[in-house]
Amino acid sequence: MILINLLPHRELRRKQRKQAFFAGLVVAVVAGGAISAAGLLGLQQMTAAQVDRNTYLSAEIKRLEGQIKDIADLKTEIDALKARQKAVEDLQVNRNVPVHLLDELVKQTPEGIYLTSIKQGDSNVVVSGVAQTNERVSEFLRNTANNSQWLDKPDLVEIKAVALPPVAGSRETRRLFEFSVRVGMRLPAAPAATTPASAAAPRRSS
Repeated sequence: MILINLLPHRELRRKQRKQAFFAGLVVAVVAGGAISAAGLLGLQQMTAAQVDRNTYLSAEIKRLEGQIKDIADLKTEIDALKARQKAVEDLQVNRNVPVHLLDELVKQTPEGIYLTSIKQGDSNVVVSGVAQTNERVSEFLRNTANNSQWLDKPDLVEIKAVALPPVAGSRETRRLFEFSVRVGMRLPAAPAATTPASAAAPRRSS
C-alpha cells in the first residue's frame, strides 16, 4: 500500500524550525536568567563580605586611633615629668651657687676695692664697687679671669673717677674710682657617680 503525503512539506519544515527556534530562545532566556541570578547572588555575597571587612577595618582603625591618642597623652605626661625632674635637678645643683659666688668674690677682690652691689642674672653677675686706683680694678679683672673656678670672662662695663669730700682734719679731696664689671658664671658640673662600697672594698681571701 502506498502512502502519499498531501500536506505541503515545506510549510511543515518551516513550522518545525520555528518551534525549534522558539524553544531554543526560551532555553537561552532561562539559561541567561539563571546565569544573571547566580552572578547577582555572587555579587551580593561579595558586597556583603566587603562590607563586613570594611566594618572590621573601621572598628580596628578606631581602636588604633584610641591607642595612638593614649600613647600621645602618655608621651606628654612623660615629657612633663622629665621637665619637672630637670627643674628639680637644676635647683639642687644651683642652690649653693650664691654661696660659692659670694665666697669667690671675697677671694678674688684685692685690697683697696669695696663692693657696693652684686646683681646675679641667668649666667652672669654684675658687680659694682669703689676702688682706690685703676690698678686695683685691673687686678680684680685678672683674678676673676685667671684664678677663679666659678668666675670667668670679666668685662669692664664702666669706670669713672669721683671726688669725695675731705675727712675731718684734712683739706685734701679724696679721689676714688667707681666701676662696674660684668662677670660670667661657671655652673658646677653634675657630681660623678660614686662606686658602691661593696664593689670598691677588696675581697679578703680565706
